[in-house]
Order: sequence, then structure tokens, then C-alpha cells
Amino acid sequence: MREHDFDEFSDASDYSDRRMRRRPRYDDGPAPARRGRLTEAERIRLAQLREDAYTETELPDGADRWTTWDDADQGPHPRPDWVVTELAAVDTDLGVLKTGKEADVHLLRRNLPGDDGVLLAAKRYRSDEHKLFHRDAGYLEGRRMRRSREMRAMAGRTSFGRNLIAEQWAVAEFAVLSRLWTIGAPVPYPVQRHGTEILLEFLGEPDGTAAPRLAQLRPGPDELADLWEQAVSALELLAGQGLAHGDLSAYNLLVHEGQLMVIDLPQAVDVIANPRGREFLARDVANLAGWFHSRGLSEQVADTADLVRELENAAGLG
Repeated sequence: MREHDFDEFSDASDYSDRRMRRRPRYDDGPAPARRGRLTEAERIRLAQLREDAYTETELPDGADRWTTWDDADQGPHPRPDWVVTELAAVDTDLGVLKTGKEADVHLLRRNLPGDDGVLLAAKRYRSDEHKLFHRDAGYLEGRRMRRSREMRAMAGRTSFGRNLIAEQWAVAEFAVLSRLWTIGAPVPYPVQRHGTEILLEFLGEPDGTAAPRLAQLRPGPDELADLWEQAVSALELLAGQGLAHGDLSAYNLLVHEGQLMVIDLPQAVDVIANPRGREFLARDVANLAGWFHSRGLSEQVADTADLVRELENAAGLG
């Protein structure tokens, strides 16, 4: 690491003092979960699970790692009953579901040894150069960022800075998904975030076949109209939270068991704080309506001008 990375910590005593202060919370991070008191029996049980995990030299069933649940930011309540929270669980990587410029999505199985467990989508943001968001500045306008040293590292694209950018996008997506899932928006349940990895509800079949993207479908007239209504409802829910997706298209909407599901939300835009909020909102509508028009939906049904006005009003921009 280069010497100037430590310039602002040259005074060791000053650095020590600052470390003792309470760390601030930032707008782009999820609030810490409140934890209640453990019973003595539960405390002993958890201690034994941790001891077993640390002393075990070989992972069972060919797994790749022990669960990272205990060290991660955990998903919102009420937590679905299928979420595996036991510290004795293991994670097994089953292969790549999707590759992208900024992140890859893997299929992961989390289970207790001997159990089938649950399939999850593991979205892993990459920090290698040239594969990060090429439009960082536009999406980040209006967001409050972290300390000046981190800002300099991100701006300079040092290895430390690139990793910070990757983690920042993971934090942002996990926070938005948690917020939207809590209000009933059609998004996958965010199970946890650990570093640059987010574990999400897997939308697909028990055999690991992922739900199709909207862009892959050729729906008939009735199904097309129903999917448009679902899309409008999702946009209204986001706007009601003061958000635009920021990169909405038929490629980041899945259709799972007839339900339209919104994915890929790291760049979600606060349309009030971001000076270009209206632009992002209108672009989401135009992109989505364009796909529906190309599949035969009447422009009278998918009137983009009226919809944009309704969304601006819902977001408090009217």
C-alpha cells in the first residue's frame, strides 16, 4: 500500500482517539438489527455451534464454506420460515446463473448436514477494474458518501477504492431490497449481505432453473396486459418510496409463477435528492413501455406521459 494512503493517520495518538469514538451511521447503509437478550441455554447452544464450526477441519457433504449468516447484515422481519439461520449450516456453490459487468450471480445451496436446505441466489460484486458501474456519478448524485479518505480512494480507483465501490453497491442494493420487501413490493427477499456478496431468495424451480426474464417471453394479449398492470403497480410502489429503479428494462424483470419480480436495484435513485430524479423516472417508464409496445400492447393502454405524471405525483415531485 502506498505511503500517502496513511497521510491522515500520521499522528498515532490522534488515530487512536478517533478509533475510540462511536462510528457514525451513513445514509447508504442499512440500520443495525436490534438484538434481544439470549437465555443461558441459547448462549451455551450457540457457543457449542461456534466451537464445532471452528474446530471442524473438513466441511461436510462437499460444501464450500460454513454459513456466513452470523457475520452478515441480515434481512428484514418478518423473516420467511424457509431462511436457514442455524450456525451449523453450510453453503455449496452450484454454479453461475448470470454474469454481468459489475456482478455475477451464482446458485447457492444452504443447508444443515443431511438436509436438503434451500436454494439462494448469491450476487457477488466484482472489484476488478473496468467492470464497475461506468455511470457512478449520475446515480450517486444526492447520496451522502463516506469519509474523505474513502472518497479519495474511490475516485483514484486504487485497489482499496475499487473494493469500496463494489461493497458500496452491495450495501445500497441490500438496503433498497430490504426497504421494498418490507412494504410488499415484488422483489426477492434479501437474506443477507456479507462484504460484496448478497444472498437473495432464488426465483426459479427446485431443480435450479431460474425464472425467465420478461425479455425472454412472448406473452399473448391477455398475459401482456396483466404483466403491464403489474409493472405499473411496481413502479408506483417504488415512486411512493421516492425511488426510481434507475436502469429498468425487460432484462431486469423476472416472471416467476405469473408474478413480475423486480431485480438488479443497486443503482436505485432517490428522485427527490437526485437533481436528475425526474429524468431517471421518465427513462424507466420509456424503456419499459417501449418493450410492451413492441410486443403489441396499445399505446393508449401504456400511455407513458400520463404514467410519468402519476409517478411524479406519487414521489412528491408533482
